[in-house]
Amino acid sequence: MYKRPQRREARIRRHIRLRKKIEGTETRPRLSVFRSLHHIYAQVIDDVNGVTLVSASSVEPEIRAQLKGKCGNIDAAKVVGSAIAKKSLAKGIKTVVFDRGGYIYHGRIKALADAARESGLEF
Repeated sequence: MYKRPQRREARIRRHIRLRKKIEGTETRPRLSVFRSLHHIYAQVIDDVNGVTLVSASSVEPEIRAQLKGKCGNIDAAKVVGSAIAKKSLAKGIKTVVFDRGGYIYHGRIKALADAARESGLEF
């Protein structure tokens, strides 16, 4: 009997399919996003060297202080998006490739991307 795949497994399958097309380089690294039920995480990754260049998440104390305990909502995603953009621009990274991690480009993922774009990151 056919059993429907679980949501997490389906997301991982979509992410693998997406990663076949997207690769981060030194000149244009990959902005990878992960969201859990309570937090959201973003990393700028150079896939050629296998190095995380910049990271930001709603777990960090500076960001958490701005959010006042609400770390898993759209407002948190906006704060994390602007933080990752500011950190990237400080390191000299202006353009990135956006990796939505198999998630739908909607809600928190879209809010993070829009906030990063507004803060000066290009993708």
